Amino acid sequence: MNRAVKQGKVVKVSGPLVIADGMQDADMFDVVRVGKDGLIGEIIEMHEDRASIQVYEETAGLGPGAEVITTGAPLSVELGPGLIENIYDGIQRPLNAMLEMAGPNITRGISVEALPRDKKWDFEPTVKRGDVLQGGDVIGTVQETVTVVHRIMVPVGMNGTVAEIKKGSFTVEDTVCVLEDESGNASEITMMQKWPVRRGRPYKDKLVPEMPMITGQRVIDTLFPIAKGGVAAVPGPFGSGKTVVQHQLAKWADADIVVYIGCGERGNEMTDVLMEFPELRDPKSGEPLMKRTVLIANTSDMPVAAREASIYTGITIAEYFRDMGYSVALMADSTSRWAEALREMSGRLEEMPGEEGYPAYLASRLAQFYERAGRVIALGTEDREGALTAIGAVSPPGGDISEPVSQGTLRIVKVFWNLDSSLAYARHFPAINWLTSYSLYIDRLMPWYGENVNKDFPMLRQKTMRLLQEEAELQEIVQLVGQDALSFSDRLKLEACKSIREDYLHQNAFHEIDTYSSLSKQYMLLKLIMEFYDLSRDAIDQGASYNALIHLPVRESIGRFKYVKEDEAETYYRNIAEELEEDVRELVSKGGNAND
Repeated sequence: MNRAVKQGKVVKVSGPLVIADGMQDADMFDVVRVGKDGLIGEIIEMHEDRASIQVYEETAGLGPGAEVITTGAPLSVELGPGLIENIYDGIQRPLNAMLEMAGPNITRGISVEALPRDKKWDFEPTVKRGDVLQGGDVIGTVQETVTVVHRIMVPVGMNGTVAEIKKGSFTVEDTVCVLEDESGNASEITMMQKWPVRRGRPYKDKLVPEMPMITGQRVIDTLFPIAKGGVAAVPGPFGSGKTVVQHQLAKWADADIVVYIGCGERGNEMTDVLMEFPELRDPKSGEPLMKRTVLIANTSDMPVAAREASIYTGITIAEYFRDMGYSVALMADSTSRWAEALREMSGRLEEMPGEEGYPAYLASRLAQFYERAGRVIALGTEDREGALTAIGAVSPPGGDISEPVSQGTLRIVKVFWNLDSSLAYARHFPAINWLTSYSLYIDRLMPWYGENVNKDFPMLRQKTMRLLQEEAELQEIVQLVGQDALSFSDRLKLEACKSIREDYLHQNAFHEIDTYSSLSKQYMLLKLIMEFYDLSRDAIDQGASYNALIHLPVRESIGRFKYVKEDEAETYYRNIAEELEEDVRELVSKGGNAND
């Protein structure tokens, strides 16, 4: 139960950190209001009656003697219809509502409801009187947007028999269902519930991630796939394409809901997201992408403490949609800025610094965040499966991934997409380095690829990775003695790898067809490249001309395959495969000088 009573007085102000005495009735992580403006803060440390408070707003003008009022409740988010399409700050205040209320600058102490209280939603019940329910059961649905059906659930910890259920248009505060327990006590259920952000939402069971989250990006889906319910990190230096990679994942990944957290990134980058997302079209429904997206904008010029809260706000909203049975993709851009906020608060608390000034608990905080991802069976009498996939961008200074945030992240995540500045400068995008990246989900996911794409797919991927690693070794020899010193089979290997790099791994995010590649199309393109390599290698053994082989016109047709529309891909593939076989057979029959 919330209690709003005057508690203490400010004795010290140090940037976003405020120390207050007389707080003996408050608890850790209570939300407080500080000073005459009622600045929002959270208690992060207690010593007897002295509380250390991190304030999520600008503290200029605040001084000793100012009153501190505790709300008696932890930092929580409002969950219900109205989340989708909304843009929030780090502590779930809707930016559009604040713009209407106070203009373009966020007024200190402003308090805005996260969910609109006056809007009515059409509630369609899915239970009837007399049904026995428990926490997590769905009592009805609301068509929140064209693409998202919002499932209204019984709050966690509540159970009983349905005594009353309503149908019609209601606000999020109206009672839509009444439950009675065995003692006859009635509990009213509204369409809105609250949840503390620092506590993960419970579930019935956690499942092993066995299905890939298809992204349509060839380098990811084929070489370094991520499972639904998995965790991935995208570290990379400035200009290597982290934001575009996350945009592509948000747009094309087969997730039902996207939660995008702009955590401490530059304001102009966040502006791009806010401007682009409403204009992007969801490829599945044709509707604007915002119809299934929640945005949390907390730019680098906003109060530093709110960065820390924004990560938890975002993942709590994502868990809520996961509990409805949806597949949710969470993008955090970037966790480095969040870690910097931790470092600043730790320094002001005068804690013993760890490596590079980061607090000693950095790794455990990172783990707490990423461990909330997963594929789960949600609470409730019916088994409802949902997945939360977390993808965090990391911005290491100078691209040096040996720094603590990158290393702490790598110890937790199972997919590592290493963005390489040398690839980015060579205009190779996505600039994911195929030699230093990895996915630990490969063994679990390859059986799925074998069953749902083609039984040859796992073998084809393995062969591709082996060729790319052999190419790196051959390139070292070429730099020493030149390509002419290599055998024809090694030269052919380099040609095949060039085709893999330029025709397969390179993908144009701004081309209307190449921006997304289905798994069947990915398989066909890779199969063509490998067919060229295998047939040519056999042909060279039979005396065919190496120069004639690498200059076959069909190679250009293979390179153009990625620009072929999905519905025409299979026909194009069959024609090219036949043409390739005929051309190589013809060269073998002609023979040639092996030394030409």
